[in-house]
Amino acid sequence: MDHAVLKNATETARTVYRARHPDVDLFDSRRCLLERHLLRRREERESDAEELASFGIAYLYRLPGGEC
Repeated sequence: MDHAVLKNATETARTVYRARHPDVDLFDSRRCLLERHLLRRREERESDAEELASFGIAYLYRLPGGEC
């Protein structure tokens, strides 16, 4: 697996999400959850960084705010 693709997708998803939610800390628990989610997605099927980032953004929006 190409770790650069996973890292790029994670950073892109976080950047987009934080642009709309500036109150979210850069290193909150969402980051770890997102990385695990995208790693599983990447293992399930081959995806490029853009597709993974899209999955990541959708995932972040589904996370309950009070639990992170």
